[in-house]
Amino acid sequence: MKKLALSSLLAATILSASNYNYELTPVVGKVITEGNLGIEDHTVYGAEMQFNNLGTLLKPELSVLYSNADFEQHAGDSDIYRVALNGVYEYAMESKIVPFTKMGLGYEYLENHTFDNHNSVFADAGAGIKIPLMDQLALKLEALYMLKFNDFNWDSNLALLAGLNFAFGEKAQPIAPVVAAAPVVAAVAAPAPQPAPVVVPAPKPVVVAAPIDSDKDGVFDPQDKCPDTPAGFKVDADGCPLKATLHLNFATDSNKVDAEGTAKVAAFADFMKDSPAYKANIVGHTDSTASDKYNQKLSEKRAEMVKSMLIKDGVDASRLTSEGMGEKMPVASNKTKVGRAENRRIEVELCK
Repeated sequence: MKKLALSSLLAATILSASNYNYELTPVVGKVITEGNLGIEDHTVYGAEMQFNNLGTLLKPELSVLYSNADFEQHAGDSDIYRVALNGVYEYAMESKIVPFTKMGLGYEYLENHTFDNHNSVFADAGAGIKIPLMDQLALKLEALYMLKFNDFNWDSNLALLAGLNFAFGEKAQPIAPVVAAAPVVAAVAAPAPQPAPVVVPAPKPVVVAAPIDSDKDGVFDPQDKCPDTPAGFKVDADGCPLKATLHLNFATDSNKVDAEGTAKVAAFADFMKDSPAYKANIVGHTDSTASDKYNQKLSEKRAEMVKSMLIKDGVDASRLTSEGMGEKMPVASNKTKVGRAENRRIEVELCK
C-alpha cells in the first residue's frame, strides 16, 4: 500500500502541469554565436508560451526572444528580435525531472544589418528539462540551436536558457459516479438432501412422492424461487443464479498483479469453472497519467494479463475476451492520488 501511494504521489508531481491548459515561462540566458556574421556572444531575454489543451502529441509553443548584441570590430550594436513556433514533446518518466525536446521555425529581425547580416527565417531544435518546485511552478532549463540562411551563408546560434515555468488554466476533469466494486461472491453449497418422506400408516397405505428438482440445480421445487434456471449456472440457496465480480487495482504504469489480486483472480477462476454457462469479458482501465495512446496500450496489457492468469487457473480460453478502455471511463477524479488509484483497475462483465 505504501508503495502504491508513493507511486501515485510521484506521478502526480511529475505530470502536474498536464492538468493545466497553459504554461508561461519568462526566460533569460546567453546566446553563443557560432556563425552569425559579425555578432558577438550576448545576453537574451524572452518568454515562452506552451499550449496543453489541443490533445496533440506535440504541444504548440510560441517563443519570443530579445537581445542587444555588439558587432565585432566596434561596428556598433543592434537590437535582435526572434519569434518562433515550436512543437514540444514531453517524456513521461517516474522521476521528479521531466525531459522534453522541441523543434520548429522562426524569424530573426535585426535593427541594424552590419556585415550583411539580414533578417531571415531560421529553423530551431532544442532539448531541456523541467524540475517541479511546487504545484504549478517548475524550474525550466533548455538549450536551443538556431540555424538561418543569410546571403548564401549558414549562420548558427546556440542559446542557453533558464526560467520559471508557471502552469495555469486548470483543465475540466470528467466526473463520473463512484461505483463500489461488488465483492467476489463465495461459493454457496447446495442444501443437504431432505430426509426421506415418512409413510403414514393407514388402512390403505399412501406413498408420498419424493421432492422434485425440475431444473436440476440442487434446490427442490418448493424452495426454488427461480425454477427455470438453465443448466450450467451455479445457484444460491433460493435456486437463483449466482454472479461474481472481479475488481483489481494496479500501481502506476504497471500491469503486474500483486498477491492480494492473485488470490482474487484464483477465486474468480473457481467461480467460472463452477458456472460453465457464463462467459466473461475482462476490461482494463487506467488513470489519466501519460498520453491517451500510451494509456490505451497499458489498459490492454492489464486486461490480457488477467485473462492469461484465468486461463492458467483452468478457465477455458474460448469463454474469455479482453479489451482496454484506457483513461476514458474513470470512476473517480484523476485530480487526487486516491482517485487515480481507483481508476487503475480491472472490471469483468459476465454474459450468458
